[in-house]
Amino acid sequence: MKSKISSAGGFLFLLGIASIVMYFIGFVPKILVWIDMWGETIGWAIRIGITVLGGLLFLVSTKMKD
Repeated sequence: MKSKISSAGGFLFLLGIASIVMYFIGFVPKILVWIDMWGETIGWAIRIGITVLGGLLFLVSTKMKD
């Protein structure tokens, strides 16, 4: 269970960081286009939320007992 939470957290964190970097480069893959459907402010809230949630899941999973 711990490794699955850690993997999911790492994936979400990297997805959030990739989305932020790609936004500044001007290249957003089709899979991430939905983030900006509701406007720029909500898009940034989603990007930041995904990144923070992924980081928290990863950190919490490293502190869990087996």
